[in-house]
Amino acid sequence: MSLTVPPARRSVTTHARQQRHAQEFIARVGGDLRALRLEVPGDAATEVPSDVVAILGQVLEAVADGDTVTVASQPAELTTTQAAARLGISRPTLMGLIGAGDLVARKVGTHHRIATSDVVAFRRARLARQRAAFEELAALDDELEGL
Repeated sequence: MSLTVPPARRSVTTHARQQRHAQEFIARVGGDLRALRLEVPGDAATEVPSDVVAILGQVLEAVADGDTVTVASQPAELTTTQAAARLGISRPTLMGLIGAGDLVARKVGTHHRIATSDVVAFRRARLARQRAAFEELAALDDELEGL
């Protein structure tokens, strides 16, 4: 399967044929993509690094599911304003989280910088807690309906 994306375009909507090819490939390798060799014309085959293989595996799964695939570069660190926007909270609330030790930040002069990976991890953990709380409320609602 080959898909060419112009450099300026970072979001790709997959088509049925590409989805089918991704599904067939996943079925052939068993969905457990561990190693990949890349053949470049006029050069020896090269082993793709395992962390890159993991990313490609996620892209294949998304294509197989018919999802739109978006690739975006992110800065290694965010300002407090950027981090707050990504988390959907105010900057003062973010500063409170940093002060409480819930988010790690480093100082650059008088300004705080937060690792993008920490912001993403915090957001995922918060969503997991919200889902768990919702499921608990739904279970309580079901229990109360039975009374």
